[in-house]
Amino acid sequence: MGAIYLIRHGQATFGEVDYDRLSSLGLEQGVIVGAELLRRHVRFTEVRSGSLVRQQKTAETVLDWLGVKTPAKEDPRWNEYDHVDVLACHGAGALPHGIDPHGYQAILDGALEEWVAAGDKSPCAETWPAFLTRVCDALAELVSLLGKGENAVVFTSGGVIGTIAGQLLGDPAVGLCRLQRVMVNGGVTKLVSGRSGVSLLSFNEHSHFDGRASRLLSYR
Repeated sequence: MGAIYLIRHGQATFGEVDYDRLSSLGLEQGVIVGAELLRRHVRFTEVRSGSLVRQQKTAETVLDWLGVKTPAKEDPRWNEYDHVDVLACHGAGALPHGIDPHGYQAILDGALEEWVAAGDKSPCAETWPAFLTRVCDALAELVSLLGKGENAVVFTSGGVIGTIAGQLLGDPAVGLCRLQRVMVNGGVTKLVSGRSGVSLLSFNEHSHFDGRASRLLSYR
């Protein structure tokens, strides 16, 4: 039975103009994730990353720890939804200056629910049905490439992972709008692929941020 490890990227630069890059904390989180996967002695035959900088830098850091010289294959289907576009079309538009993460999350939650409810009628460049389709297609293709007992790792984002987890549990919208809320930066979600299809084995593992590494735990 093969396994697919979905890794949420490290902390990005929330509140800054250039959000799509890792903070210093995010870089440290990548090191911890790399050490954790090294501890598990997992070998990967397929390695994927979205095309976003925060995803690719996390991949680079983790793979360096694993001693993998070949970079992750870039596949934009693993990219996060465009939160700026979603907020502009279904939320508050321009957010208040200096808004804290909790306030931001509340606004984003409402916008995502409206985005999902709007379906194909959403004015966003990418609708919820289109996002769901590309994410599911990316996963299906990856699963098809794995042989018996082979593993894959994907460096992606919270919305993607939450949606996939929700899909496997029967409701992708709940995964996007509810599971995504509790995901930590550098969290590990594990899927298994067998004769009965793909199943969710674990979600948002983050014990690697316990103890001395607890200072590195972050949600946004």
